[in-house]
Amino acid sequence: MDKIVVVRGGGDVSTGSIQRLHRAGFKVLVLEIPKPTAIRRTVALSEAINDGETKVEDVIAKRIEKVEDAEAVWAEGKVAMMVDPKCESIDKIKPVAVVDAIIAKKNLGTNIDMAPIVIGLGPGFVAGKDVDIVIETNRGHNLGRLIFEGPASANTGNPGNINGYTVERVLYSPGEGNIQNIKDIGDFVEKDETIATVAGKPVKAKLTGIVRGLIKHNTYVTEGFKIGDVDPRSDQIENCYTISDKARAIGGATLEAVMLMMNRKGLI
Repeated sequence: MDKIVVVRGGGDVSTGSIQRLHRAGFKVLVLEIPKPTAIRRTVALSEAINDGETKVEDVIAKRIEKVEDAEAVWAEGKVAMMVDPKCESIDKIKPVAVVDAIIAKKNLGTNIDMAPIVIGLGPGFVAGKDVDIVIETNRGHNLGRLIFEGPASANTGNPGNINGYTVERVLYSPGEGNIQNIKDIGDFVEKDETIATVAGKPVKAKLTGIVRGLIKHNTYVTEGFKIGDVDPRSDQIENCYTISDKARAIGGATLEAVMLMMNRKGLI
């Protein structure tokens, strides 16, 4: 199979989709912003923008500076990644599919004419109008469902429930400035322990557990910006370094959506 898929966004949820597409034999090009703001950095391929190359489970992403360099990366058996938030490379590379996996809860410019197949993950897209298929990203009975007409469910604003904790798990910036991390992903923290500071203001854990996500040290953030999360399952540190159940479910749905549309459009 010599088919190219462009994925917008390389965060932790997107990484589940990138892995599935890569494993299935697609040549994957990921388009990112200059300074990715992934929280679960240890399982986000977007870290390749900062580090040049990164590995999550069995997938390696490598940064390129121009779209013409993608073929060499694919020949190495890796995922290509470049800074291109405006998707200017799509016209040059002519992918069979574009997957918007930014999970921004709104449409940041993706349209149904970008490629023969266009898929949108989560709220912000209308199937049949903005994209061919919308994939449900809300946890629950319909997680990973393919939507052929209309939108996904609206953003609830409520974090997923883990051991009875929801909003307590998530860390938000108390001010505006560059975050200074005291703890790192995988560290154990007690309730009320300081994890980081922003503009001199402490970011404290609201529960005892493991730091599962924390935005990159020295990243500029605004007040109220999501900067991390704490997992109450202190005995499951491996969760910090593996793709989540949610990302895997959405990843499987993404591969299904692309293959289904390729079959319908005679592209297989």
